[in-house]
Amino acid sequence: MPKMHIGFDDTDSPTTGCTTYIAAILVQKLQKLGASFTDYPNLVRLNPNVPWKTRGNGALCLRIKCKQKSVEEIKETVIEAIEENSDLGYEGTDPGVVFLFNRVPEQIKAFAKKTIQGMVKMRTALRFVDKFDAEAVAFKKGRGIIGGLAAIGETLEGDHTYELITYRALENRGTPRRIEKSSVVEMNEKTQPLTFNNVDPETRRTLITPRGPDPILYGIRGENPKATIRAHKIVRSDEPIERWVIFRTNHGTDAHLRRISSIAQVKPFTPLIANGVVAEGPKVITGGHVIFMLRDRTGKVDCAAYRPTGILQVVARKLMKGDLVEAYGGIRPASLKHQMTINLEKLRIIEQTPRVVLHNPKCLRCRKRMKSMGSKKGFRCENCGFRSSRLEKVSVEWSQSLETGLYIASPRSQRHLTKPQCRYGRENSNTPKKMIREWHFP
Repeated sequence: MPKMHIGFDDTDSPTTGCTTYIAAILVQKLQKLGASFTDYPNLVRLNPNVPWKTRGNGALCLRIKCKQKSVEEIKETVIEAIEENSDLGYEGTDPGVVFLFNRVPEQIKAFAKKTIQGMVKMRTALRFVDKFDAEAVAFKKGRGIIGGLAAIGETLEGDHTYELITYRALENRGTPRRIEKSSVVEMNEKTQPLTFNNVDPETRRTLITPRGPDPILYGIRGENPKATIRAHKIVRSDEPIERWVIFRTNHGTDAHLRRISSIAQVKPFTPLIANGVVAEGPKVITGGHVIFMLRDRTGKVDCAAYRPTGILQVVARKLMKGDLVEAYGGIRPASLKHQMTINLEKLRIIEQTPRVVLHNPKCLRCRKRMKSMGSKKGFRCENCGFRSSRLEKVSVEWSQSLETGLYIASPRSQRHLTKPQCRYGRENSNTPKKMIREWHFP
C-alpha cells in the first residue's frame, strides 16, 4: 500500500475559514475511502512573523496508507474539500496542496525548518516538488504550496504536543461561544500540567476558545492524546459540537526560535534568540509598553515588552544599563517611527550590573540626612543648621530586585509556538508508535 503525505495551507482569511477544519472534514472522508492514518493529523505552525500570515499561520499534513486504486479518488476528494471550504473570495487567500509519496526526503525536512524559522520563496518549494516527484495543486497564486510542503517536511520527530480541537455547528458560527467557564477552570485544575494554557493565571480569562468567526469552538493543548481526551470530557458546552479531532503539533515547543551568534545577524520578520547587554535603561511609552536597547560588539537593536505580556513587561521595567540578558522574540522591521525591534516573547536575565543608589550624606553633628543647596554648592542640615561644601553623595548598593533566570510572557499573550514554563523538562520525542482508538469524531 502506498504511503501518502498530503500537505495544504492558506485556505482561511481574517474573517472566515480554518485550515484545521478542512483537515477534520478530510479525516472522515478519507477513512470512508479506505485510507488508514499512520499519524495524527499534523498541525504545523510556521514562522509567526511573516507579514502575509493569517491568524495562526498553521499548515496541515495528513499521513495515510491506501490502496493504489484509491489514490486518484483521494486526491480529487482533497482538492474538492479545499476548494469548497477555502475563502477564495478574499484577495490574500491563495490555497495550495502538495501530494508526496512514501519517504520524506531530508531536503524537504530542512525546507520545513527554514519555513518555521525564517522566510522561503515559492520557487524553492516548486523546485523540491519537481525534484522529488511530488504533485502540487494551486488555487489562485497558490502560496499555500509553501506551507503544504513545509507541513509534509516537519515530521515532528523532536519535541511536539497535541491539541484536541472541537468545531461548531454551522448555525452557531459567528455568534458568541457558549462554554461554561467554571468547567474550563475545573478542567484546568484536574489536568494541568498535562494540559496547558487553558486559563490565564493573572486575569482568569479562558484561553481555550478563540475570539474570531472561525468554526473552532475550543482547543485543548496537552502533552499526550489521552490528556486532551480527559480534559475534553470535563469541559461543558451549551452548544452542539459538530466534530472534533486530535492533532499532533509543534505548539508550545519554541520550534520557531533560532539562536544567533551576534546582533549583526538580526533580520526583519525572523524569530530569534539573541544575547547582549542593556545599552540604555528602559523607557515606558504610551500604553505602558517598555522599550530598551540591546547591544553587543557587532551592533544594537531595540527590544519591546508590550503591556499584555504581563510579567515580561514588569521585568523589563527593572532592567538597568549593563545588565546581561538573552532576548527571545520576532523581529519587527524598522519604519519611520521606530528602529528594528525584537518583540519579546521571553527574556532571560543572565547577570545584573550592581544596583547603586546615591544618597545625600548624613550630618556630621546630628546624623540626620542633609539637603542639597544646589549644584556644587554643598549640603545643609535642616535639623541643626550645619553646612559643608566638601561632603559628597554616598553610593549605596541595594539588593537585586530581579532574580536571574527565564521570564515568559503571560499565557494570554503567548504565541502558539511559545514554549510555556510548565513544558520545560516535559519534552516529547519520536513519533508515536500507535494512535489511540478514540482520536476523532465522527
